Amino acid sequence: MATKPTHVMAIDQGTTGSTVLVFDRRGRIAGRAYAELRQHYPQPGWVEHDAEEIWRVTLAVARQALRKAKVKAGALAAIGITNQRETAVVWDRRTGQPIHRAIVWQDRRTADVCAALKDAGAEAGIRAKTGLVLDPYFSATKIAWILDHVRGARGRAAAGDLVFGTIDSWLVWKLTAGKVHATDPTNASRTLLYDIHARRWDPELLRTFDVPAVMAPEVRPSSGVFGATEPHLLGAAVPIAGIAGDQQAALFGQGCLAPGMVKNTYGTGCFVLMQTGSEAVASARGLVTTIACGAGGAPTYALEGSVFIAGALVQWLRDGLKILKTAAESEALARQAASDLGVYVVPAFVGLGAPYWDPEARGAILGLTRGVGREHLVRAALESLAYQTRDVVETMAADAAKPITALRVDGGAAANDFLMQFQADVLGTTVDRPKVVETTAAGAAFLAGLGTGFWTQAELERVRAVDRVFKPKMKPEAREAAYAGWKDAVARVRSLPRP
Repeated sequence: MATKPTHVMAIDQGTTGSTVLVFDRRGRIAGRAYAELRQHYPQPGWVEHDAEEIWRVTLAVARQALRKAKVKAGALAAIGITNQRETAVVWDRRTGQPIHRAIVWQDRRTADVCAALKDAGAEAGIRAKTGLVLDPYFSATKIAWILDHVRGARGRAAAGDLVFGTIDSWLVWKLTAGKVHATDPTNASRTLLYDIHARRWDPELLRTFDVPAVMAPEVRPSSGVFGATEPHLLGAAVPIAGIAGDQQAALFGQGCLAPGMVKNTYGTGCFVLMQTGSEAVASARGLVTTIACGAGGAPTYALEGSVFIAGALVQWLRDGLKILKTAAESEALARQAASDLGVYVVPAFVGLGAPYWDPEARGAILGLTRGVGREHLVRAALESLAYQTRDVVETMAADAAKPITALRVDGGAAANDFLMQFQADVLGTTVDRPKVVETTAAGAAFLAGLGTGFWTQAELERVRAVDRVFKPKMKPEAREAAYAGWKDAVARVRSLPRP
């Protein structure tokens, strides 16, 4: 007799590592495991991952999470996958071997290609179809770069011997031993190759970026069975039944299903999304329009603003400057400083994202005096995450023509009470943190559970529980003065000589 499913697994493959969570039927975490990935920086502004390492780490962490949960693979109803978006992999269709390291979403090596396309007048047409700005952040120019810089790749791609995918596609391929080459609309919508209105790979866009159509994965609904894992990998064949890019998964996991609801994920970067329902709202102020997941996982639309460097800034304080022993230490250290002493950190390590879209900007620390210590620098670094979020939230409110009255938050840095209170202060609105801040993984699990009938939508609506609501305490004049200082700091950074 077959075992009745009792749990769902979520694979959250992120920029700095892979996390796997096992959820029970009540949406509680039964087991969790995590491992970091190596970051490769071949040149300034270039960021790469070893795709095979991503696979090895993810598989090992999945096995570890099952052991910690004391759950056998046969008891899993489904696996959901959520992933760092825009990171591109090209691999051999026959052998499954990548032909180059994965080029990460943060990578800026194709800025000149994007600039040339802009000069040629291509951006308006591309934006109309994709909802995206023409920027090296997205996947298309990364794929083309690999084809152009690996000997013989162009010919192999044209012959159908090579395929491309974002990290979700790569993991599905590996989990199914090459039987399934597929993605979902949320990931496809981040490539610059997918028409978000017609919901298909667009032949004209594929020609513009010189990516052969034969390389593209099949696009399937975010909630539904994609295939099953090879039994020897986890101990049983488990349906892969939910896929969404990390930020759309977090939006779904936060229960932001009604138009106007907003969430921010504090991960390697910050990602603010507003659910807009069936309407694809076009931004005139530097945001992007993207596909999201509505009730039941059906495709909807969202406005998004992406901040490139957030948690990665805290990592730099830890690993680069070595003024932190752990990322968690940042909260206690920031609280030691009564103020930031007028210091601003603009973490434009790989350019500035929304709403500036300045790929050539570089980071700076401004306002230094002899009295500044490491506690002031850490405080200013945390504050920069909140300022960058306000940049996006203000832009979003203007595009949507409605004020944002609450922000739902998640991600690792959302556990930092100092940062969450400062975020509420600098926004002048409430910040709502759930008990389970791993809402990216939760969203993937929920999509997978829906796709196999493990959960109903009504059941999921009762799962989200609030941990704490932060209310603004800062006086309006102090808030605006602090934010004016941030805007001035950004302007100074953007006026520096270009690299």
